[in-house]
Amino acid sequence: MRAGTLQDLLKAGDRVAVSNITGREAGDVTVASQKYCANVVGGWALGKGGQAIDVPGAPAIPVFAGAGELFAKLPPPKRPNKVVVYSPPLAVYGEVKEIVDHAKGGVETMFIVTEHVSIEVTAKIARLCADANIDVLGGNSLGMINVLDGVRVGAVGGDSPAESFRAGCVAILSNSGNMVNTMASYLQSAGMGISYGISTGKDVLILLPVGDLLELAASDERTKMLVLYVEPGGLYEKRAVEMLTRTKFSKPLIVYVTGQILATRDLSLGHAGAVVEGGQTSAQAKMALFDEYFGLPPFDPETRYRKSPKLTKGLRRGLRITTLHHLPAAAKLIGDMLGIERDFPPAEPLHLNPWFADYRDLARRLPSRVILPAGAIPEPYASYARVATGERLGATPVRRNMRNASHASSNDGRITRIHGYSLEDQMAQGSFVRSVLLAWTGEPVTQTEEELLARCFIAAISNGPGTISAQGVKLSTSAGNEPNTAIIAALACIGDVHGGNGRQAVDYLLKVFRDIDIADPYDRKHGIDLDDLVHRVVDRFAQERDAAKDAGRDYDRIPCLGHPIFKDDAVNFDPRERVVSRFLEERGLYNIFLDFYHRLTLRLKEVGIARNVWAVNIDGAIASVVLAMCWRALREKRITIQRVRSIAFLAFALGRAAGAGGEFLDHQDFGSPMDMRVAVADCEVLTRPKD
Repeated sequence: MRAGTLQDLLKAGDRVAVSNITGREAGDVTVASQKYCANVVGGWALGKGGQAIDVPGAPAIPVFAGAGELFAKLPPPKRPNKVVVYSPPLAVYGEVKEIVDHAKGGVETMFIVTEHVSIEVTAKIARLCADANIDVLGGNSLGMINVLDGVRVGAVGGDSPAESFRAGCVAILSNSGNMVNTMASYLQSAGMGISYGISTGKDVLILLPVGDLLELAASDERTKMLVLYVEPGGLYEKRAVEMLTRTKFSKPLIVYVTGQILATRDLSLGHAGAVVEGGQTSAQAKMALFDEYFGLPPFDPETRYRKSPKLTKGLRRGLRITTLHHLPAAAKLIGDMLGIERDFPPAEPLHLNPWFADYRDLARRLPSRVILPAGAIPEPYASYARVATGERLGATPVRRNMRNASHASSNDGRITRIHGYSLEDQMAQGSFVRSVLLAWTGEPVTQTEEELLARCFIAAISNGPGTISAQGVKLSTSAGNEPNTAIIAALACIGDVHGGNGRQAVDYLLKVFRDIDIADPYDRKHGIDLDDLVHRVVDRFAQERDAAKDAGRDYDRIPCLGHPIFKDDAVNFDPRERVVSRFLEERGLYNIFLDFYHRLTLRLKEVGIARNVWAVNIDGAIASVVLAMCWRALREKRITIQRVRSIAFLAFALGRAAGAGGEFLDHQDFGSPMDMRVAVADCEVLTRPKD
């Protein structure tokens, strides 16, 4: 090997070139790397010489016709000393040979990303590069990241390496490139950062195997602990353990061996090297190999480990974990026992985040601790899921060009219709609220729902001149604007914090009730143990809040609880919400979602999360009314979740727009131009004069 430490493989100041740089994968990865660390000096692609790849916020990357042209035209200070090979399998040997012929000793390391390079070609590459004193990582490697120096090659870390990789003292060596990212994320919850993340690749012949990398790690002062992700196939780990034993390796390892299921199932891990070549290369054999080296049984999170000479001696070598989510706890154990300091305060623990959840009848029989609600889907997958599911409990909306088409309205020259219903008939019935809800939902509502929403509209008209939206319309009016502009100013002051909480409450209620079969949200005899549900919800909230506080991070609040004005009594009420609740009570009616909210406030006080009983604010009442009104349509796949969320927001916005009109008229009659301006004497200066 040419390298003496892991840092020699990739460090700050290294200059990287990329073969086949205009290919789809190579181009995307290279642009992301250039944004992250700007270490790519050029690349080449057949027939693309003279072009350049633009990178937002980073230097453009010149493209040459071949490796020879790149080395000839770049001045010596800019010539690459690291090369990433993205060429097709049949072209890899030719690319490597051309690099060796033209590099003239300047290239130190090659990273071969290409998968399925033949064993014969890989062996030739090994000999060719050894003679040229070039280290080769791969094939089928995702690359490497040096977190301490803030540089990478290849796709390790994806489009946003800084999200998964924080600097620290743990090196990750993995057959799987994607698992480097996953394990780095897990370690954040133990307060352990990463020094290096290396994807060794897992073609049949690995050119820089784990044993060689461990030797480099032994002399790397910045690495205190290593994590190994091991797949079946190959004798590399056996040879590595022999080296560890022979050299009395001084840094602890955490090892995860995957692929045990291959012993009993006809499955493939998808890597060419995951071919079992005999008894010593199976997953079970590799597990036994590491357990014997460590002299300890695999890590058990239920065991209370007490410091002893035997445990300390074993942990100096390391520990095997049986499941990947035990990694943070195992790292913490080794760190605590051996005095390896954490790199930063522990982050919020990773937890299972099912994108979809449908337990059906099992929900009543399974322990509550294993019933997980559907969580948040990260982008870009959330966008794909919205397209696939229509953001609803069932059906998918049909997409089409809507430039000159509408479901909500029509006019054939004789009759104007709203969702197919005659506008003139709606006028004859004389209910503005009923017609608005028809326009929003596409279906007639009941008399009770109409009366409930009417109260919600009225509640949103005003909460005094000091509210943000009222201030918006008054500011616009004092500036001399017309009514429409002033009302737009009020609506522009409505957001998730002011007015949009109803939208968040719909999301929250759907999350809570997603796996519960509610046939009729108005039926008091629903058969659901709401108290048990509330207890489970509050317990989960308390755990998430405590974990976030321990990690020094913020946590998700429960929407629509509490109010800046109605907050100081032992039991608090938003008087507007009380009007909605009394309307239901006086008519013997029921809303399961509003009932849940009221029980939730009591339970939060009982467990000490709240010092008094919080008010359910008007946004929570609006969300409960809207969700109940739309529930049957949601179940029957006639309406999207996105529409229900928007209706909850629109209910507040419509009432507030009407109230904004009142504020406009009042300020127009009695105010004076620019009277909303803050006097200079009342403005506080926070910066010193710079002139």
